[in-house]
Amino acid sequence: MSGGNEEIRFEVRGHIGLVTLNRPGSLNALNLAMIEALTARLAAWAKDDRIAAVMVRGEGERAFCAGGDIRDLHDRRGTGFGRTYYAAEYALDIAVHRFPKPYLALMDGVTMGGGAGISVHGSHRIVSERTIFAMPETGIGFFPDVGASWFLNRCPGRIGLYLALTGHRLGAADAIYAGIGDVFVPSHAHDRLIGELARMGRPDRRAVDEVTRDHAGDAGAAPLAGRREMIDRCFGAHGVGGILGALARAGSEWAREQTEAISRSSPTSLKVTYRQLAEAAGLATFEDVMRMEFRLAVHFDESHDFFEGVRAVIIDRDGAPQWRPARLGEVSEADIDWYFTPVPGEPDFAPPA
Repeated sequence: MSGGNEEIRFEVRGHIGLVTLNRPGSLNALNLAMIEALTARLAAWAKDDRIAAVMVRGEGERAFCAGGDIRDLHDRRGTGFGRTYYAAEYALDIAVHRFPKPYLALMDGVTMGGGAGISVHGSHRIVSERTIFAMPETGIGFFPDVGASWFLNRCPGRIGLYLALTGHRLGAADAIYAGIGDVFVPSHAHDRLIGELARMGRPDRRAVDEVTRDHAGDAGAAPLAGRREMIDRCFGAHGVGGILGALARAGSEWAREQTEAISRSSPTSLKVTYRQLAEAAGLATFEDVMRMEFRLAVHFDESHDFFEGVRAVIIDRDGAPQWRPARLGEVSEADIDWYFTPVPGEPDFAPPA
């Protein structure tokens, strides 16, 4: 049994619902049609007694999912498409977070942005030797969304803020150390894992855990662990300016690299992101987080830096975005406050009763 369209495929193997993102030429980036199709299928499979678990994978060897289709967002600027897209994408992230059955994401290859939303919020996050995880949004004048406010705040120490501000890329071992992945399964074992689960009668969560562990390998040491003390010290400073000051005082080559990474990003995005994680720490539910992120996304969709960042990094690829304002000190607290103000017609994103 199969279904979907050429960009996303749905199959039923035994009692497993298998989803394949099928845009390998675009690193399996999510467009609106794919988001809507996956949301509808998860809703159906959640109620279908024949489906015991869901697995999501990306076509090809390069990427699980590199994120949302930001070129589409850029090309439809000013049409209201952004609001529609973010409402649908965030509703999907909530559906993954709340999915009542085991949800296994094979994070094999590039996993960024929107790809994090449909993987990290699942019950079983499987990384491989090809995993490259990052939330690089500040580099394109945006902010880490798709529920990043939720999972980054649950990383050890200040690692979440570090990842949010620098866009640092994690391999498999670091993803597990950061709490973004659960288990390392080498890519060559993925088909066997899918096949074994499909042959089981009705795998429950415990059976899924056992089978996944049976296919697991050793991800090796996590380089991030060796940087933990420095990350906590520098990224525990107050504000983005304070973090840059702490990095300057550290004086190491690593600290200079982080300073350079931060300095390439939109000053507005950096300050919004710092406030975003601080605000999210006080929110009670995942839906509360997604409401906040929707407000941020709509306001970014109405501002300069996001589209300038997409132009510089994705469209023209000149690597020279002209941020407005251009310096951290020119971004006022009032500027940042605006991004967190309610917007008309917000989705309710109501939690289940």
